[in-house]
Formats: sequence, structure tokens, C-alpha cells
Amino acid sequence: MPQSEDDVDLDEVLQEIGQFGLFQTKQYGLMVLPIIFNALFTLSYIFTAGNLEYRCLVPECELPATTIYHPDWLNGSIPFQADARCQRFRYLSNETAPLQLECSSESFNSSDSVACDRFVFKPDETTIVRDFNITCAQNDWKLTMVGTVNNVGQFVALPIAGYLSDRFGRKWILLVSVAGSAVFGVLRSFATNYEMFIAMEFLDPVIGSTMYTTAFILALELVGPKMRVTGNNIISCAFSFGEALLGLLAMYFRDWRTLLRILYIPGLLVLPLLYTTAESVRWLLSKNRKDEAFKILKKAAKVNGKSLSPVALAKFNSTDTKSNSTSSLDNKTYTHLLSEALQNPGLVLRVINCSFCWLTNTMVYFGLSLNSVSLSGNKYLNFILVSLIELPGFFLMQLILDRVGRKKTLFATLVLSGLFCIISAFIDGIDAPALNLTLFLLSKLTITMSFGTLYIYTVEIFPTNLRQSLLSTCSMFGRIGSMIAPQTPLLAKFWTPLPMVLFGALGITAGVAALKFPETLNNELPNTLEEAMNMQGNDIPPTDR
Repeated sequence: MPQSEDDVDLDEVLQEIGQFGLFQTKQYGLMVLPIIFNALFTLSYIFTAGNLEYRCLVPECELPATTIYHPDWLNGSIPFQADARCQRFRYLSNETAPLQLECSSESFNSSDSVACDRFVFKPDETTIVRDFNITCAQNDWKLTMVGTVNNVGQFVALPIAGYLSDRFGRKWILLVSVAGSAVFGVLRSFATNYEMFIAMEFLDPVIGSTMYTTAFILALELVGPKMRVTGNNIISCAFSFGEALLGLLAMYFRDWRTLLRILYIPGLLVLPLLYTTAESVRWLLSKNRKDEAFKILKKAAKVNGKSLSPVALAKFNSTDTKSNSTSSLDNKTYTHLLSEALQNPGLVLRVINCSFCWLTNTMVYFGLSLNSVSLSGNKYLNFILVSLIELPGFFLMQLILDRVGRKKTLFATLVLSGLFCIISAFIDGIDAPALNLTLFLLSKLTITMSFGTLYIYTVEIFPTNLRQSLLSTCSMFGRIGSMIAPQTPLLAKFWTPLPMVLFGALGITAGVAALKFPETLNNELPNTLEEAMNMQGNDIPPTDR
């Protein structure tokens, strides 16, 4: 059916000016920076609050300032059961021990152990464990609490940040997010006690949690439909490289205070550069700020070596994006739009379904990442490799997502990840390390593909005027999964395969639930609620709104 005069929309204009030209390339070059920062900032606690190797100080045999971690007599002084790091054998006095000039394995009573209150740390690394004396099993909760507090901060802030972004614009929220996170990260490096550290760890994501979603939307809303998968993969690869960069920096900067400054200070330095980024054209149009939107479009066309046709520009400027969009975009307040959305049963079900998929993806993704620490070898190198293993998943997405569609890809990757987890749980007792490693990598590969697909899918199934709010809401519920993931190893105390079986069951269930989403392949991004709920292939009947 030929399009009428009122049917000219932004996606058609983007095709005229170039779906991914030099202008979009520059925009993505800018947006890659906050994506990398988000990877560095969000996961920094893995190294700043990482546990260390330490042992009891034996005052009868060494000075408190000793740097010798493994003296000759050490094996005879420490029990190798229970929490050996915080127990040592009682030293025998000269009256009961053979006369000797220095300590030896015979200098200790191996049947009598005592708790110690001073420790010797391996000198090659410093974390808050050493500076704040967070030692022994009874204090391990303080270390796990750091990651939990970080995710709680994201959980609390994401919906608020999403509202502010949809209300006041993507660009300003991005700048505030990067600047605020950088400030609290630098302040955290000067923490004088655990309480100050944990407070800054909370405030960092409260301000900076929307960094990823805002940059993602700012980048993706400016490319045409056929280039969304490519744009999505650029962002996803940038995050993986950011993770790998974190591992590399942590490998060379072993002091947590130095590491934090290396990670966060660049966030402040790039603010002038980020200020040059273009505001979302779709958001400007949703606020009826047409002059600003067209100024950006004209600049994009010029940079891309294209030109806007007078007919298309006149049509686009004389109506709104579409004739049925006028009331939604011009005459309704944000509160009215949100209230209308919540009264739409189909959209509410879609948000619930999307939130469940997010929860599943984050729990399985981070759960597998946490289990990766059990791999033997250098922990820094392992972290880098586990980060880079995600890249083949993004390349596979590039090949299949625009061919088989979003729905089938999300379904298949979630189900496959679940099956790999379940299979690995039941062969764990088999002495086949190569098979176990292969299944682990396949699980991580498929859940990575699922996560990348879910991000682009979430952008495509919600309207422009509520897109970031609803994306942030789904992401907020996803943070429940990342908060739970560190606790899942406790399930193994009841039944060893239970954690992986849980991951598998959630993955398969979420895969089936994803079949209720509409297929969005090659569809235009919906600008209004009506457009979102009437997308082609929608499995949820549209309402009369």
C-alpha cells in the first residue's frame, strides 16, 4: 500500500540521510566511552573487594613488619583444617621445646591451636581486606556485601534515572551519570574505613547506573532499522572490551586505591567530549521540539554526504511523526502517558514478561561469571578470557539476528543456555575437565547472545516516549538476578547440582515466555503506545486505546 502524506516518519528520514553513516559512526565513537566506563565502574569491586592470601603472624618467630610470607617453619605452625588462615598452633616455650636458635616445625604444639589477631599478607596485592582488616570467615560477609550493595544501588536508581531521562533528555542524564559516578569512585579511593567505602560503593551506581542504558539508547535511536543489530553489537563488544580492560588494569595496578583512580579519573576528563554528543532525535520529536530535531537531522545528512528531500522534510515538519501520534506526543504529559500505559493490560503483561527475562539473563550471566573463579590459573587472565569469550556470541548475533528474527534467537539462546547448565550439573562428577570447560563456555556464549538480543528487543517493543523508563524498569528487575547470583553457591550445600539446575530451569522457562513477544525484525521503532501494541506479529491483542 502506498504511503500517504502523513505516513512519513523518522525511520524513512534516516534511510535518506544514511542508516549508519559518518555522523552515526561519530556518535557511536562517543557512546563507546560511557559503555566502557560502565564496565570498569560496575565490576571494579571484584578486585577492590577481592579476598587475599594471608596467614597468622607468629610473634614468637617473626617481627610484625615481616615481608616473608612462607618461612621454612610455616607448615608446622598452621593447621590445614577449618579456617587455617586465622588459626595457628600454640608456640612451645623453651622449657618444653628443644633448645634452638630459631623456629622450626618442632617449635609448635600440633594438638593445640589458637586464634590469631595479626596477619601477614602476600605482598603482591592490596585490597580493602588488608587496609580495613576484613579477615577470617566471620567477616567474609563484608566482602560479599560490596557487590550486593552495588547492585542494590542500581536497583534503586534505574527506574528514577529512566524517568528523568525520558522527562529531561538522554544527553544531560548521561553527563550527570558519568560525572557523578566518577566523583564517587574517586572519593571511594580515599575511604578511611569500611563504612565510608561501602557508602561510596552505593552512591556510585545510584548516580551512574543509567550510564549504559542511556548511551545504548542514544546510539541506537539514531540508526536505521537494518543497522540496529550492528549498532547493538558495537555497544556489546565495547562492554566486553571494557571488562577485559578492567582485568588488564587490575593485573598491573595491584593496589585498590590506585586502581580506582586509574578507572574513574578518565570519566571526569572526557566530559567535555561527551558534551558534544547529539541529543536523541526521537526524544526531541516526542517533546515536540522539532526545530532542534531537524537541526540534528540536517547536520547528520551533511556529515553523511546526503541530503533531505524537500518533500520528505516538508511532510515530516508539517505534521508530527504520524497523524495519530499528535495527541500522544504533543498534548499528553509524561504522567498521563505513564498512567495510560499502566492501564493497558497488554503492555503491563509485556513489561512483566520482559522483566522476568531480564532477571533470568542477569542471574545466569553473573552466576556463570562467579563460577568462573573456580577455573584454575591466574585470576586476572581468567577474568580477561571469560570477558573476551563473549565476543564470538556477538559475531554470531550479527549473522543470525537479522535472518531468523529476535523472537526465535532469544528463545533458542535461552533454552540452549539452560540445557547446557543442566547437562553440566549432572556430569560435574565425571573426570572430564575438557568437557566441563566446553559446557561452561557454551553456557556463557549462549547467555551472552541472549543478553545482547534482549537489549535490542527491549528497545524495539516499547514506545519512544516511555522507552527508557520501561527499559530501566526491566533492567531494575534484572538487578534482582544479579543480587541473587552471588548467593546461589549456598544452594550447593543442600544439593550440589542445584545452582546449575536452577540456572537451567530459569533459562528454559524464560525462553518459552519470550515467545509471547512480537517479532520486531525490520519494524520501525514505535513512537507511541498504540504503535507499540499494534506491531506486526503481536501475540497480545491490542487494546482500544
